[in-house]
Amino acid sequence: LYKIFGVSRNTAIKAIEDLVQEGILYRVQGKGTFVSLPKIEQSLSAFYSFSQVLSKKGLKPKDIVLDVKIIEASHKVAKELEMDKGDKVVALQRLRHANEEPIILETSYLPKNIIDDADKLKLVGYTPLYDILNIHFNVVVNTAKETFEPILIREEEKHHLEVEAGSPALLLERIAYDTSKRPVEFCKSIVRGDRCKFYTELI
Repeated sequence: LYKIFGVSRNTAIKAIEDLVQEGILYRVQGKGTFVSLPKIEQSLSAFYSFSQVLSKKGLKPKDIVLDVKIIEASHKVAKELEMDKGDKVVALQRLRHANEEPIILETSYLPKNIIDDADKLKLVGYTPLYDILNIHFNVVVNTAKETFEPILIREEEKHHLEVEAGSPALLLERIAYDTSKRPVEFCKSIVRGDRCKFYTELI
């Protein structure tokens, strides 16, 4: 390649390294270097739904429910949902796709006292979660607080997200509130760093 463009081998390697750093190219160990797809961008300036974001960008959202179970709230979950450790919560784990490509591995924790039939949450494969909460449980979510931090994909996550262990990702934690400012969901999302970008506007 470097001979075709009349540059030195070191210059070509440096150019490829820069493109990988910028996210234009990506590497798969043992397979080679490939052109990255455009990242899905989302503003943090207002409340948003991932499914709606994808639809507006012409992408087809699809959620696959991996598990729905009733568990005891850990210290972390109880704190975020303003309940006691050990109280019952419904844990909904799903794999979120854009055009059949896995993008987010997500677990939502919801207080059991607002979910009278956990099986109804399995409808999230066809209907957005917040619509299900509204329609089936009379819970209207209208605000949320989110935090982000960079992480690396772990072994137990790589197969779901179809990337190598150690790939960059974002850990997104969201607390969603209903109209009375009651926390009704604590959500932990592992977001592929090669496919998503979040931004905000400073005024």
